[in-house]
Amino acid sequence: MHSTIRGLARLIVICVTVLAVAQSKPGAEQRTARYMESVRRQPSLLLAFLREMPKGGDLHVHLSGALYAENLIDYAVNDNLCVDRATSSLVAPPCDASCEKSTTKPAVSCGYGDHVLYNSMVDAWSMRNWQPGAESGHDHFFASFDKFSPATHNHIGDALAEVAARAAEDRLQYLELMHTADALQSGQLGAKLGWDDDFARMRDKLLAGGLKDIAATTSKRLDDDENKMRSLLKCGSPDANPGCEVNIRYLYQVLRGLPREMVFAQILLAFELAQADRRFVGLNLVMPEDWYVPMHDFELHMKMIDYLHGVYPNVHISLHAGEIALGLVPPEGLRFHIRESIERGHAERIGHGVDVMNEDHPLDLLHEMAERNVLVEICLTSNDVILGVAGDYHPFPTYLHYGVPVALATDDEGVSRGDMTHEYLRAVETYDFLSYEDLKRMARMSLEHSFLAGSSLWVPDSRLATACASDRAGAGKLSSPCQKFLDANERARVQWKLEEEFTQFEKKF
Repeated sequence: MHSTIRGLARLIVICVTVLAVAQSKPGAEQRTARYMESVRRQPSLLLAFLREMPKGGDLHVHLSGALYAENLIDYAVNDNLCVDRATSSLVAPPCDASCEKSTTKPAVSCGYGDHVLYNSMVDAWSMRNWQPGAESGHDHFFASFDKFSPATHNHIGDALAEVAARAAEDRLQYLELMHTADALQSGQLGAKLGWDDDFARMRDKLLAGGLKDIAATTSKRLDDDENKMRSLLKCGSPDANPGCEVNIRYLYQVLRGLPREMVFAQILLAFELAQADRRFVGLNLVMPEDWYVPMHDFELHMKMIDYLHGVYPNVHISLHAGEIALGLVPPEGLRFHIRESIERGHAERIGHGVDVMNEDHPLDLLHEMAERNVLVEICLTSNDVILGVAGDYHPFPTYLHYGVPVALATDDEGVSRGDMTHEYLRAVETYDFLSYEDLKRMARMSLEHSFLAGSSLWVPDSRLATACASDRAGAGKLSSPCQKFLDANERARVQWKLEEEFTQFEKKF
């Protein structure tokens, strides 16, 4: 009897001990977090860790700016373009007959045998070898686009393949590419038909004057470009590039520095495309915020978007706002762009938001952004090289403190000579308070605030949607309700893929 009691007591002790060990043993996420902390001060190991970490989506990336100069040179050679030796700007043929260094307009192909010419193009078309203080980073950055732009005109499919392949290497599941996909035909139509103070009448004139045809042509052109991308990536074959698995959608990119009639026509095309073609999920206004027209016409642009949002209420809007700093514009130019973009421009996301603390009543604005759930697309590298805003002077920690959702973004990774992994690396090395859980949260936020169609995988209190509440990512076959839910909701489907990637990643630790 006593031996039985002693045996039972021993069994109870063993069970309690096992339970205690099980409860004290860290889970996969905790082990991964501990590993990141152990390599935080070892840049090479931290880089390797972050390279493999799943990162969700890049919500703020310009297609042309995402291209590396080396690839742009290849595109230019393919099109037999020439280069001005003095400015490194591409020009149309005919080129000089020889590659001699005395020529002023050699073929771009001469760069393959002339390292000075080749390097001058790479440096002029990107931030490589740019030296702070010797030249304005802002001016060098934005001047690069006009220099290499002709190389992109016939190579959108190549560009898509390049960007998709790099996104896969960066462990991204999703891209929203800013792309002026109509080659500015809408703007040209607007210039032809002229300005009208009556937005409704102007919209009618544009639609009757051929804008719907431009929308149809734009979708067809994108079909061709995506087909070329898939061909280059060998999608559907045993040798398919991982870039084939990256989900790509487009924000129509409006060039806000153009005359008002051209800007209105572009914005209208963006709304029309988003209604007619599921690949276009919204719009954004681009070009330097501090230039004369974007500053002078800012209020007018917000009125345009406000009116068209009323006509097309379901089209998503993300806006560059606050990509300015004291010195670029007078103090009064820093006080309202973010708030106006949200309240009048109906922006669901804000790109950059660097000058938020210069806005009128900034703390009230931060509370409003948190309450409205407006995400800020944080571009740390871009803000540093263009605006000189970094570290403690960047509002990134402030947004986090006030509960404003954020996600890291690359902006123009080719011109900046970076990628998403190095955005995460910069964030971790700059801000000691960032934990693995914080990085994971930002990756999730990038998909939660994407403009993908359908319901989210998550409900507001960070629980899985009811249909998938009993399922575990990476555990095998899904339950029937969860599979049905994912099949019906594209956003949730991409989010589930991210969770599966996290499960596999964290198993390594």
